[in-house]
Amino acid sequence: MAKKKDTQEKPAEGIVAAAAKTIGKAAGKIAKAAGATAEPPAEAAPPAPKPQTKSTKVPKLEKKNKARLPRKLKKAQRKAANPK
Repeated sequence: MAKKKDTQEKPAEGIVAAAAKTIGKAAGKIAKAAGATAEPPAEAAPPAPKPQTKSTKVPKLEKKNKARLPRKLKKAQRKAANPK
């Protein structure tokens, strides 16, 4: 009698390896149906070089020419401006 093929005949192959092979076969069939080839295109155009742009430096913020007053003078000015 002929021997039946059984998937359990190969104990050396693990479950993970078997699953990887099955997934690989399915991915290959899908890629073949989509028209993908194993070889890269022979003459792929190189990417166009980027145009050289002149870098512009962002200037620092200008200092404000405000007169800084001590705290007591500021309070005195506020009280003079808003009498209660």
